[in-house]
Amino acid sequence: HDFNVSGLSGPILGHVGDGNFHSFVMFDPEDDSQLKAARELASRMARRALALKGTCTGEHGVGWGKKPYLDEELGGVNVDVMRQIKAALDPKNLMNPGKVF
Repeated sequence: HDFNVSGLSGPILGHVGDGNFHSFVMFDPEDDSQLKAARELASRMARRALALKGTCTGEHGVGWGKKPYLDEELGGVNVDVMRQIKAALDPKNLMNPGKVF
């Protein structure tokens, strides 16, 4: 449904049996309207997952796109603890630099 509303398309792959899927939204990043539509679609998908008591991320960690939803899902204290663990294991921030974990 969301893909139809956005006007964008893309495959969904994953190991859906455990509830984990990966969507690849196809859009032209040089086209401002498509970029906006892709961001809105990603936001709706993350919020829908949270509303259904799911997660906004899978086992791969959280990058730039899902940072806004992590506090909403887990709460700030939990995210702070995760960041502290990451800092203890990777003090030079060599693994996934710029990402939450």
